Amino acid sequence: MYDEPKAPEAGGCGPILPAPGRAQVPPRRAAFEHVRAQGRASRADVARSLGISAASVTTLTADLIAMGLLREVPGTVGGEPREAGRGRPPVALEIVPEGRQVVGIKLSDERHTAVLADFGGRRIAESVRPASATRRTLAEAVEEVAALVAGLGGAPVTAVGVGLSGLVDHASGRVAWSPLLDGADLSFKAACEDRLGVPVHVDNDANVLTLAELWFGSGRALADFAVVTIEHGVGMGLVLGSRLFRGTRGMGLELGHVKVRLDGALCRCGQRGCLEAYLADYALAREAWTALGRDPRKAQSPQATLEALFAAAKSGDEAARAIFARAGRYLAVGLANVQQLFDPSLIILSGERMRYDLLYAEEVLAEMRDLTLLKGRTPARVEIHAWGDLVWAQGAVALALGAVTEEALGG
Repeated sequence: MYDEPKAPEAGGCGPILPAPGRAQVPPRRAAFEHVRAQGRASRADVARSLGISAASVTTLTADLIAMGLLREVPGTVGGEPREAGRGRPPVALEIVPEGRQVVGIKLSDERHTAVLADFGGRRIAESVRPASATRRTLAEAVEEVAALVAGLGGAPVTAVGVGLSGLVDHASGRVAWSPLLDGADLSFKAACEDRLGVPVHVDNDANVLTLAELWFGSGRALADFAVVTIEHGVGMGLVLGSRLFRGTRGMGLELGHVKVRLDGALCRCGQRGCLEAYLADYALAREAWTALGRDPRKAQSPQATLEALFAAAKSGDEAARAIFARAGRYLAVGLANVQQLFDPSLIILSGERMRYDLLYAEEVLAEMRDLTLLKGRTPARVEIHAWGDLVWAQGAVALALGAVTEEALGG
C-alpha cells in the first residue's frame, strides 16, 4: 500500500524531536529548534517540550533573542489570537527569518536546481538551469555552482549546501567518485568555498533528499525512516534517532551498488550486477532501445526514451510492460533488503521516476513483503513521493541550515 505525495509543510521546519532526541542536544539549541519546528511557540510550550523550568527557558530565550536568532511576536501564541483583558498578554517566539539566508543546490546530468531560503526554511527564490549529460571537470562544476548562486538575485548568503550523485564524504567535502565529474577524490567543498567565499556543505544527493523529508516532509516527526530514490541512479538515505545516518566515512547506504546478480549487467560505476544496473533510467533505456527497435546510436535521451517506453507499456505493449515488471522485481528485492537490515517504520520511494506507477504496482510491494522475514511483524509502511526537481535543492537548504545552526549554537 502507498499514500499519495504530500507537499512540504508550511510554517515550521526541521525535525520534531522526541524527548530522547532533545536530551542529546544542548538546551539553547533545543529551544531554538523547537521554535523553528513549530513555526511559533510560547515560552511555556518550550518549557513543556524540553521538560525544563520556566526560569531556564526565560534565560535561554533571552540569549537567543540577544543573538538575533529569535524574536517576540506580541499578542499571538501558536498563530491564534489571544483573549483580551486576561492579565499579561502571552508572547510567542519565532525565528528571525531574515537573520540568515542559505542556498541549496542539486547538480544533475539533466538540469541543475537551486533554492534561496531564509533561516526559517521558507523559499525566497529558485533557479533551474540546463545541464550537460557529459562529465565535467571540477573547475567547470564549481562555475556551475557559482552561476546558480548568482542566478538567485545576488542576495548575501551565510552558507551553501550542494547535493550530487556519487560517493561523497560529507565531513571532508571530498567527492571520491561521481558520474557527473571527471577524476576521483576531488576537493569539491574547498574549491567551491574558494570561489564563493562562504561555507559550502556537500553531500550525496540521496542524503539531501532524505533531509528534505526530515525537515519539510513526512519524516519530520519520525525517529526512523528510509528514503529510496530512483532517478539517473538508485540511492538511499536513512534516518536513525531523528538524525541522518552517513556511515563511518560518510559514504554508506549505497543501495544502488548493492550486488543483486553476479557477473550481471554493467553499471555506470564500472562494476557488474549492481541494483542500479537494472533499475536506473539509463538501465531501463538500454532495454527500451531493444524493445522499441531503436538504434542506441541514434536514440533519444534516456528521459525521452523512458517516456516512450512508459506510454507503450500503458497502451498494452507486452515487451514494454515486461521491462517495467522486471525492474519492479529488482526494486522489490532492494526494498526487502532495506526492510530486513534496518526495520524502518516508513520507506519513502521518492524521485521523478515515481511517476511511472508500474515500478511500484501492488504486485511489486507484495513481492517485497514476501521476500521479507516478518514472522508476524507489521511490514514497513511505504509512501510514494513524486516530488519535482526543486525538492532536492530544498534538501540541500536543510543541509546548509543544519550546518549554520550548529555553528551558531553548537552540536
